[in-house]
Amino acid sequence: MSEETTERISPELESPQPSERGERSRAWVVVAALLLALIITGLVFAVISMVNNPDQTEIIRDIVIIFMAVESLLIGLVMIILITQLAQLTAMLQNEIKPILDSTNEALNTLRGTTAFLSNNLVDPVVKANSVITALRRAIELLPIIRLDKRSQHKKE
Repeated sequence: MSEETTERISPELESPQPSERGERSRAWVVVAALLLALIITGLVFAVISMVNNPDQTEIIRDIVIIFMAVESLLIGLVMIILITQLAQLTAMLQNEIKPILDSTNEALNTLRGTTAFLSNNLVDPVVKANSVITALRRAIELLPIIRLDKRSQHKKE
């Protein structure tokens, strides 16, 4: 039965063949090469245009310098904002979160003390009392006189 099912699976449903993968990668390489050729052609025409029109090139240069200066100012402004945000985060950690951690640590220490107190003053005496009662009960069961009385009570019933 397994042979029949393997024969029914068509090659189209199987994973892509290596030739299909190769065709896809070749297509991407061709697209990338065309894009690179287009960029190089554009740069060549831009350089030729700038050489032929030096006055227009100076105007474009001045505009690019102005854009770069504005960009530098914006980057500086963003850096100042990020530094103030970092300072506020540091202040929040010191003034709000650290006291919460300190109070939590204090509560845990109090809980440890309470647990030790209850262990020493409540649990230990109860355990000792239970062990004494169990020992007395076992000692009484081992005495032959009381054992005879228990047997006689069971026989009377």
